[in-house]
Amino acid sequence: MNAPDRFELFLLGDDEKKINEKPYAGMSSTSDFILMKEDHTLGNLISEHLKMHPKVHMAGYKVAHPNVPELMIRVQTDGTVTPREVFIEVCKQLIASYGQLGREFTREYELRRMATAGNQDNQPNGP
Repeated sequence: MNAPDRFELFLLGDDEKKINEKPYAGMSSTSDFILMKEDHTLGNLISEHLKMHPKVHMAGYKVAHPNVPELMIRVQTDGTVTPREVFIEVCKQLIASYGQLGREFTREYELRRMATAGNQDNQPNGP
């Protein structure tokens, strides 16, 4: 009853920004990135790739509540780069990786489709 309409969980409003950065005052070289209308899927993906970056000391995420479509990712760097620079770099790498995956999948799908069509053409027609 009190749950928001489903479309409100993924469509941004006119006045909403997708990502906001809030520097974290308690630790040096640390920022919180608030992603609107996102959940564990993107949070886990980005935080795990941030952890693999050589200049990141700590990265993690949390979702406050299932009915609040807001994801918070905290990043702490070694100080030689800003958390924003690392966040952008990792996101660009993920976009490139998934673009390559999409191209490879499409190529493989088309090759299999052509092979299947070729096999059907070579089959004899009944008795």
